[in-house]
Amino acid sequence: MKRRAFLKSAGAGAAAAGAGLAVAGVAAPAIAQSQPEIQWRLASSFPKSTDILFGASELIARRVAESTDGKFQIRAFPGGELVPGLQVLDAVQNGSVQCGHTCGYYYVGKDPTFAFDTAIPFGPNARQTTAWFQAGGLDLMRAFMKNHNVIQFPAGNTGAQMGGWYRKEIKTAADFQGLKIRIAGITGQIMSKMGATPTQIAGADVYPALEKGTIDATEFVGPYDDERLGFHQVAKYYYYPGWWEGGPNVSLYVNLQEWEKLPKSYQSILTAACAEANTYMIARYDSENAKALKRLVAKGTILRAYPRDLMEQAHKIAFEYYDELAKTNPNFKTIYESWKPFLDETQLWFRVAELPYDSFVASAGTKK
Repeated sequence: MKRRAFLKSAGAGAAAAGAGLAVAGVAAPAIAQSQPEIQWRLASSFPKSTDILFGASELIARRVAESTDGKFQIRAFPGGELVPGLQVLDAVQNGSVQCGHTCGYYYVGKDPTFAFDTAIPFGPNARQTTAWFQAGGLDLMRAFMKNHNVIQFPAGNTGAQMGGWYRKEIKTAADFQGLKIRIAGITGQIMSKMGATPTQIAGADVYPALEKGTIDATEFVGPYDDERLGFHQVAKYYYYPGWWEGGPNVSLYVNLQEWEKLPKSYQSILTAACAEANTYMIARYDSENAKALKRLVAKGTILRAYPRDLMEQAHKIAFEYYDELAKTNPNFKTIYESWKPFLDETQLWFRVAELPYDSFVASAGTKK
């Protein structure tokens, strides 16, 4: 009897050990085979020629496929192929596509609160933006986005942008009167109060509008993308700083129903892929923008700083406008009351530690 009991318990132990090995990964192919095959379409707001912006979408798709042994496939489409670049949110909301890579401030016509998902004038730089998301900003944005049937993932940041291309020189704030400029987000309302005529145009359509004189000026991202899009060929004045985009975030929007249908492992993989895209994008832009700026100047581009009176006027109008919106828009108020104190606190830190260090390094680098 004891011998039979021993053999029985030994057999049970071997079976349990086998199960443990399977979980540990020895039988990983069997586990992988149990996961569903899923195919998604991703609509981007950006043309394929912007290889860093659109490239982030391709990186997400590639990483998801590699991490699931090809079970979870996402096919990325450039702006305009599936839907117009400025209608990505609508396509994700209604389920025409499962996800989209876009900027929230394209949709301020629906609600100005969307701007916090990307950038608003005189807002945080890229590091501050990431910190705010980590410190509760992402939870606030997702609560807002849920009302629009999407869940949002930070999936890129361009870093500080340039102030745009102008066909004529801007000498004072008065030169903004009647200026037709392509601009996105809340900045359009602020420039309108400064006398300009803002318009929102998808990236692929900006060059012909500037070339034909439909617009007098445009902003896009920075030297690397701007050179590839050829703006220096139709406008010679290049202004800085991009006071409306100190650290603009680019997001992956996912349809809520499609997100909830994903296995938890796929959700984790997609989340990690977006985080990688976030790091990838800013690293590429920091690497490429300086080199592109040198090339643009060599080609005859004229660099100009915005006039001081224009900057001061824009800053005053911007924060007066935010206060007005907070009084009339509960969604905006909820986000703004988190965003503004956080911005003030982190700017204090930058003034105390980061900016003096950066200034010293910059001045030391110019010494012979």
